[in-house]
Amino acid sequence: MSARQRVLSGMRPTGQLHLGHLVGALSNWKRLQDEYECFFMVADYHALMSEYEHPERIRQASYDNVLDWLAGGIDPSRSVIFRQSDVPEHAELFVLLSIVTPLGWVERVPTYKEQLRELEGRDLATYGFLGYPILQAADILLYKAHAVPVGEDQLPHLELTREIVRRLHFLVKRDIFPEPKALLTEAPKLLGTDARKMSKSYGNTITLAEEPGAIRATVQKMFTDPLRIKMTDPGHPETCNVCHYWKMFTPEGYAPLWEECRSAKRGCVQNKRELGEHLIRLTEPFRETRKRFAAKGANAYDEVERLLQDGASKARAVAQETLRDVKEAFGLASCNVKR
Repeated sequence: MSARQRVLSGMRPTGQLHLGHLVGALSNWKRLQDEYECFFMVADYHALMSEYEHPERIRQASYDNVLDWLAGGIDPSRSVIFRQSDVPEHAELFVLLSIVTPLGWVERVPTYKEQLRELEGRDLATYGFLGYPILQAADILLYKAHAVPVGEDQLPHLELTREIVRRLHFLVKRDIFPEPKALLTEAPKLLGTDARKMSKSYGNTITLAEEPGAIRATVQKMFTDPLRIKMTDPGHPETCNVCHYWKMFTPEGYAPLWEECRSAKRGCVQNKRELGEHLIRLTEPFRETRKRFAAKGANAYDEVERLLQDGASKARAVAQETLRDVKEAFGLASCNVKR
């Protein structure tokens, strides 16, 4: 096993990935492969906790997500790519951690109530939805991850994991896990095309595999500078969502565009037209990956399934040893590593 420190991260397969996933996770994952031993997980148990009424969507979304990971530079020869439900040790460690985690610790996680509000109208008053931060802790600890890439909104989840580690170590009188540290992602927040929070439920996203015509149409509807009435008026790129997209997706070259906007040398129509073409070029690898797999016909996803099964085998080799350590510490039957 690699001497490098280990990272665990994952995504819930609840739909096709969009530009927000690219700037918020995929680009960061690609960089992490150079420095860490990476485990990247299709978090289908987590998806099921909120999408249990529509389980038929999860398998297809899992395949689509992995295709986008591959197109985004996640390399199965350098990282372990696996599906959470293919590694039963996740569920078993979840049970053991649930036994020692006080209920109040879970109820105080701020994102629990936030997600209930965001998903209003859904029946999410379930034990699984309340306990998903403990499953997240199991995901991280099962691979004895040293670090977890998170945004600031996920820090309470990671701190809960660290508290669970300390409590478990106190109870069993031995150290089993490292306390995972946060790798804060520095990507600025990307708003939706309507300048609201980016969300599939708002219909304000651009998926990574979106067709060019759809991208052009969506970008043409984007909100621009509300203070700029005529093309000859000076622009205010700091408050323009289109200019913000330029900054996000051309970090080395957006400054001249912003200056042209300020000096009224660049109009909003031109700005949106050129942004649309830039986003089409940026997302081309994702469309090409989909086309290449679609050309394989009925067996299009067999290759993805083989990749996931290979990753699950590697993940289980680590997970089984960890679970053996935990069960022995609790005085339970030792996990059979060779099963």
